[in-house]
Amino acid sequence: MTTTYVQDGRDARQTYLYFGALTFLLYLATPSGYLVDISTSYMLKNHLHASAAQVSVFRLLTAVPTYFAFIFGFLRDTWNPLGLRDRGYFLIFAPLTAVVFLWMALSPISYPALFGGMFLVMLASRLIGAAYSGLMALTGQEKLMSGRLTVLWQIVAYIPVLAGAAASGYLTEHVSASTIFLCLAVLTVGIGAMGLWKPRAVFAGAYDAPQARGTSIVGDLKRLVKHKAIYPAALLMFLFSFAPGGQTPLQYYLTNHLHASDAIYGDFQAIFVASFIPVFLIYGWLCKRVRLGKLLVWGIIISIPQMIPLAFIHTPTEALILAAPIGAMGGIVTGAMWDLAMRSCPPGLQGTLMMLIEAAFALSTRGSDLLGSVIYASSPTYGFTYCVIAITIVYALMLPVVMLIPKHLLATTDGQASPEAEAEVLREIAETPATA
Repeated sequence: MTTTYVQDGRDARQTYLYFGALTFLLYLATPSGYLVDISTSYMLKNHLHASAAQVSVFRLLTAVPTYFAFIFGFLRDTWNPLGLRDRGYFLIFAPLTAVVFLWMALSPISYPALFGGMFLVMLASRLIGAAYSGLMALTGQEKLMSGRLTVLWQIVAYIPVLAGAAASGYLTEHVSASTIFLCLAVLTVGIGAMGLWKPRAVFAGAYDAPQARGTSIVGDLKRLVKHKAIYPAALLMFLFSFAPGGQTPLQYYLTNHLHASDAIYGDFQAIFVASFIPVFLIYGWLCKRVRLGKLLVWGIIISIPQMIPLAFIHTPTEALILAAPIGAMGGIVTGAMWDLAMRSCPPGLQGTLMMLIEAAFALSTRGSDLLGSVIYASSPTYGFTYCVIAITIVYALMLPVVMLIPKHLLATTDGQASPEAEAEVLREIAETPATA
């Protein structure tokens, strides 16, 4: 097994172009993204007169497929549709997702239609996400570029997130729901078209390397459970995503308590997201020079007081001003956690672990949103402040988790080979007989 990987400029550009285009389309149409999520929340709030708790429950229940996302990831790692591996998932499940969006566009706004459509879209999109994240993690491991791919992924993903956050309030007020869902259907068809593209820099020999080698289904399950690195990686994501107050309570606090327009919440999220981008660029420079362990620890320390400024906003203008520093404080730790996630994947089970971490993210986000709504409703005066206190305490709990991470995963910079990690890959795939 080679200990270094040198990628020429053309291969690097091709890799970045492929994952950049795929990421942009995927995150613009994802049902958990701001464009879809905020738009549907305002349909519930303004058309169906749902309360904050009811919107939180809707978000919690429609995201159920993501709580079991590791199942879709394991399916990606063990099933080869059309003999095309990850490309087969794009060709099959993106058009199916588009059909659901089209059905939603043709249906009148009602709770059953919104709930059923969002649930089906979330279900179908999990297999697309499993193929996407599994392929990217595999590429990051094989080419020793988990940090750089994380930066590309996060920056490009945040562009459609930023656009969705900025546009969602306006679209809700000026564009019909059917038009929004029709546009989403068209975007999802574009994801399916990506299955026709097979750049050599990404796919040449990708599934033949030791990092892609699975065993038997039972053997893979055993390896997954015994792989110590998966637990701290998932736990860190769960804790950082546990932010009661950051979504529905903030949305209602701004619009009801501070009397802001619906567009202000979208503007806040847009500024919040945009402030991550320059920090990710900094992470892209640092990850090649500073070992991951140091970046992760300092990223956590910086993020602990991240949400405290929210407790001191009294006007919509103050909220928009504070959105930028609040967002920037979470940039380093976000990059480090996803970098760690790619490094932590067991051989042949990249989809499983990446989707397990996505499940931790979704369950924590939706669960904490529901909890935050309860906390927010507990006190008309201090409910939102209590939410901010809860977030800060949970973020501080991330520091002890770092001690559970296998040291060899934290000891290198991006692009630097780790003999311990390479030996671990070979040891794992040798434990059980390989599949035929």
